Amino acid sequence: MKKLLNTVYITSEGAALRKDGENVVADVEGQEKARVPLHMLSSVVVFGGIFVSPGLIGACAAAGISIVLLDRNGRFAARIEGPVSGNVLLRRAQYGASDKPDEIVRSIVMGKIANQRSVLMRGLRDYGEALDEMKRVGLADAVSRLAHILRRVELSDKTSETMRGSEGEAANVYFSVFDHLIRVPEPDMRWRGRSRRPPLDAINALLSFFYTLLTHDCRSACESVGLDPAVGFLHRDRPGRPSLALDLMEELRPVLADRLAMSLVNRRQLTSKDFETREGGAVLLSDDGRKCALTAWQERKKEERMHPFLEERMPLGLVPYVQAQMLARHLRGDLDVYPPWFWK
Repeated sequence: MKKLLNTVYITSEGAALRKDGENVVADVEGQEKARVPLHMLSSVVVFGGIFVSPGLIGACAAAGISIVLLDRNGRFAARIEGPVSGNVLLRRAQYGASDKPDEIVRSIVMGKIANQRSVLMRGLRDYGEALDEMKRVGLADAVSRLAHILRRVELSDKTSETMRGSEGEAANVYFSVFDHLIRVPEPDMRWRGRSRRPPLDAINALLSFFYTLLTHDCRSACESVGLDPAVGFLHRDRPGRPSLALDLMEELRPVLADRLAMSLVNRRQLTSKDFETREGGAVLLSDDGRKCALTAWQERKKEERMHPFLEERMPLGLVPYVQAQMLARHLRGDLDVYPPWFWK
């Protein structure tokens, strides 16, 4: 089993990263603040105006460690990596399958809807007795509707287009009751519907932040097994978009991102004080809020769950890599279908 390596997140404005021996060193105002061995890392993610030395860039490229540059708000800016050792035969199979994506799209959409349904069912189980009747009935109805859409995708939908329509319908059902799972009374921490580019409330800001981190992990997973992250199945190809990474994250984000966001809010680890409203109405995590979210993200990735297809326990942080492996095996012809990851 692949070892779960670490991702270093650098958030201190004005910090400088350099190589010292076989270590990454972070300096702030000329003082060493952190030191991490290169062999323990899979990637380095930096936020905002942070200097990265040429020596460190070269060492990371040689060691297969990606460096991801995000702006202060967590938006993707650039990615630095060494030569990509993609398997040409695997990529040819991927490109061919992208022209006839129906069965892979079916697996991805089924995994996403099943995991959305599981998140709502867990919320109903954990909080159902404390909810008023209207919210309890609303959650139960959403669970039932998602089960119906899931059966339709599995048995009736014939084309990728109809499955994309079912995926969108399921997302509307899921997010229509998302606020029922928020357990805090603060008006600024309530769910008002999905908004992005920019997010217009705290929950959307948190979701968008976690989705950015998950996209990075899924892209790295695709590249690590030799797949082209730009050529997807559910998401159509678009210049500059990592379509396959976005495909891979769909079945994972209800569990890895959505539940973590709800947990941080419901446990009051993040409150309205951890968010900032910018001109134009955009809501973003503050520096302290971002540090809290990053710590929680790293801890969540260490939690172990049973993989339903492999019947093996593994850290959640390895699931993107394992799913990329499963997809590669399917494209090579070793598996009849791509097995989605179902959370239970």
